[in-house]
Amino acid sequence: MAIKHWPEKERPREKLLEKGANNLSDSELLAIFIHTGTRNKSAIDIGRNLLKEYNGIRNILNAERKSLCLHSGLGPVKFALLQAALELGKRYYSEKLFRGKALTSPRDAADHLKHQLRDQQREIFAVLLLDNRHRVIHYEELFYGTLNGASVHPRELVKKVLSHNAAAVIIAHNHPSGVAEPSQSDLTITERIKKALDLIDVKLLDHLVIGDGEYVSLGDRGLL
Repeated sequence: MAIKHWPEKERPREKLLEKGANNLSDSELLAIFIHTGTRNKSAIDIGRNLLKEYNGIRNILNAERKSLCLHSGLGPVKFALLQAALELGKRYYSEKLFRGKALTSPRDAADHLKHQLRDQQREIFAVLLLDNRHRVIHYEELFYGTLNGASVHPRELVKKVLSHNAAAVIIAHNHPSGVAEPSQSDLTITERIKKALDLIDVKLLDHLVIGDGEYVSLGDRGLL
């Protein structure tokens, strides 16, 4: 039976408006984006099937368009809605960085960076530029690579630092493998960047390696 024929208090959209989004199940939240079902399945049924097949919301949102659109009841429009929801979440966390609060620990930065970098399929090298009170003034993804690495050029990073008049820097990159343990090349590029920043009297506060649900702070390990 279509959701529109359900009792009003059981419909996902009405339930959200009455009780709040946090009171909805994963399948109910998905149903709001899926909107309509098929002849034999409601939007919630489709959501449940997706959760089962992809083993959770995260994998659904990171699924390729071709894969997701193979499912009955889904298509390019619904794929676009889910991607828009994912991007809004990323921008929400990114925006929180720029509210004037100083970063006081690696976790402060990592909590935001993992939402930007964790699910990327290639290695991305990013930078947080900070003022002299360690407040974020700019975030940018500078270098992109393959599954195994990104080519990082300290000179380009220095140019970016100077253009924003930054006083301190946090660099970060992801490991698509999901394992956050830094490699020898990670340590080498960290040292090169630190030396380049020292020449312009800008402090490298940390290098964060983002894995799947974990991160490693080279600063915490005493490797800066």
